[in-house]
Amino acid sequence: MSENTYFDMNRRSFLKSTAAAGALVLGTYFVGSAPRAMAGVLAKPAENAKRANLFIALRPDGMVEVTCHRSEMGQQIRTAIAQIVADEMEASWEKVIIIQGKGDPKYGDQNTDGSRSIRFNMQRLREMGASVRYMMQHAAAKRWGVEPNTCVAAQHVVTHTSGKTLAYKDLIDDALTITPPEADKLKLKDRKEWRYINTGMAHIDLQDIVTGKATFAADVREPKALVAIIERPPVVGGKVKSFNAEKAKAVKGVVDVIEMPAPKGAPQFQPKGGIAVIANNTWAAWQGRKALEVTWDDGANGDYNSESFKEQLLNTVNAPQALVREKGDALSVLEKASDKLVADYYVPHLAQAPMEPPCATAMYHKDRVDVWAATQNPQADMETVGAMVGMDKEKINVHVTMLGGAFGRKSKPDFSAEAAYLSMKTGKPIRVQWTREDDIQHGFYHAVSAQHVEAALDENGKIDAYLHRTAFSPIASTFQEGANAPFSFELDLGFTDNPILTPNMKLERGEAPAKARIGWMRSVSNIFHAFAVQSFINEAAHKAGKDSKDYLLEVIGPDRILDVTEQKAEYNNYWGDKSVYPLDTGRLRNVIEKVSDMAGWGREMPKGRGLGIAAHRSFLTYVATVVEVEVSEAGDLNVIKSWVAIDAGTVVNTDTVKNQTQGGSVYGITTAISDGITFDKGRVQQSNFHNYRVPRMSDSPLDVEVEIVESDAPPAGVGEPATPVYAPALCNAIFAACGKRIRQLPIGNQLKA
Repeated sequence: MSENTYFDMNRRSFLKSTAAAGALVLGTYFVGSAPRAMAGVLAKPAENAKRANLFIALRPDGMVEVTCHRSEMGQQIRTAIAQIVADEMEASWEKVIIIQGKGDPKYGDQNTDGSRSIRFNMQRLREMGASVRYMMQHAAAKRWGVEPNTCVAAQHVVTHTSGKTLAYKDLIDDALTITPPEADKLKLKDRKEWRYINTGMAHIDLQDIVTGKATFAADVREPKALVAIIERPPVVGGKVKSFNAEKAKAVKGVVDVIEMPAPKGAPQFQPKGGIAVIANNTWAAWQGRKALEVTWDDGANGDYNSESFKEQLLNTVNAPQALVREKGDALSVLEKASDKLVADYYVPHLAQAPMEPPCATAMYHKDRVDVWAATQNPQADMETVGAMVGMDKEKINVHVTMLGGAFGRKSKPDFSAEAAYLSMKTGKPIRVQWTREDDIQHGFYHAVSAQHVEAALDENGKIDAYLHRTAFSPIASTFQEGANAPFSFELDLGFTDNPILTPNMKLERGEAPAKARIGWMRSVSNIFHAFAVQSFINEAAHKAGKDSKDYLLEVIGPDRILDVTEQKAEYNNYWGDKSVYPLDTGRLRNVIEKVSDMAGWGREMPKGRGLGIAAHRSFLTYVATVVEVEVSEAGDLNVIKSWVAIDAGTVVNTDTVKNQTQGGSVYGITTAISDGITFDKGRVQQSNFHNYRVPRMSDSPLDVEVEIVESDAPPAGVGEPATPVYAPALCNAIFAACGKRIRQLPIGNQLKA
């Protein structure tokens, strides 16, 4: 085995070397600008396939190509899109092939985040499938000289009432001469006729993933490609003062050292800058980077310290701030209240930390750039790469690989821009590989936040007045220099849509400058808003001497459509029409009741054990979670089990919804137990999973039981809503178990204090 092969072993090579005898695992290579052998899920369109519409092409042998224009990162969107199209088309599942779509505006939005893939696309995908069914049905009727309504299409075959049949593959040319009606006149299936939609179906890519055939970004190879590893400024806005290129070049295998351009203006999705070491293999590039001896000018953010910023945020929320929403006179009632509850909550910066660090390969040509990337948003890659190399975005070809997790990180394509720039400078294909340390220390971080909440309780323990202030570094800072206040859409995530029924409410937001690159992470600002609101309700229940589940239902109040018209800005509602997706407290109450029944709420608990509950609406979905924990006398925490009730409206794949809800719950544990991302002198203090903790098996419950609420409501989000409720449910369970109240995350050693 050569040195290069050993030190550049990839995932597929590892699986191949450890697989059972006789297993065949294909590599992924490209020559020139086009893939030569793309394995597994990155199936190529057949040259002889005939396109029926934007998402469907028909092969002469009867196989159906369904284009997936969203990114697959474990949420099984490729499976769901195939289910929707195949169901309405009446295609046989065994005859469906998924083609991964490149970045292209013709598909509309391709940004795979915000739990929008099904919600934004289900209707038009159904229409695409139904139009092909219509074409097949009418083509058969025309050939037989009969009325179309005497023909039925089912499972790749059209059958006439006489019993005559024609297979889809024998009707392709005739079908393509048929013009289907406009969407509003196209007959879609009734729900009771669905064959694949709203059922549990196996992950269409699972076999390829576990056998190593699936193509991830680091699997893309070309024999002449070089590998780049970049030493980036440790402080956002920092610049290179000096470095030792000769020492790096002295490392065997290093072929070049290139200084990256410093970003200009707001961070946006620009690379951070720094020094790239180009080498024949990953090991040489890594060792060359170590030899660079870089000194930095830290710039304006070199004074950033997490502890002092935390104090600043807490001071901010403990003083009056800008009004967001108001009804009644909360301040007057609070001032006169004889029974008042006051609490501050804090959540640190968090990193998305997907298992697969960012990676992209690029080939620069004079008239175009080809990029292979683990990206959530290929159209953002087109724009960012185009700006980086001075080329129109239409000339940037972005090929989407599988993503080994993402959680929002990979919708920010700085890594693709790095690869394109270095390919332009070297004239060679370049693979930019981020390490785990790079990912932890140079990311777009979830905002740090402080929350201040006050409530006046009447003689029955009801909330007579409620005050809530929030402060966090806004995502707006990534796109606009000097932005220090959140946009309305960030406040709409669990803050302005507060469901507490009270005659007096005042919501305010403070300012918080950004000293790091701020980005979105799974469930975004719902994380810290749900933590504060649901923890505070639990505290109020205890103060009122009431059961926490009963009190939660009491403060939400009766079934109603929540009115947020008092707020100062239009409520975004996750880009959903409020007439279609109203803020329905009845659905929120329902999941609370369901999860309580699932968990056996009210049962007697052994000493040291407790149940905690939390509920929240996010991404138009209603979720309630109960967590059971055990806390030892020494302060050791054991999460026993979790229960989740989720109402996401119409769902496509019930297995996927359960998987995503379980995964989102475990991801929520990270927000509670992780040490968070901390800064000193502008530098991230964490570097890998030894000091940026993600849940191990020992941290997670053995069972996360999920119940999906049957619903004919429009489809809502699934990937994110289970995450924000977990930390408050967990902390409420800890209080029930041992009487220790957790108001600041991470939990850390607070149980041992």
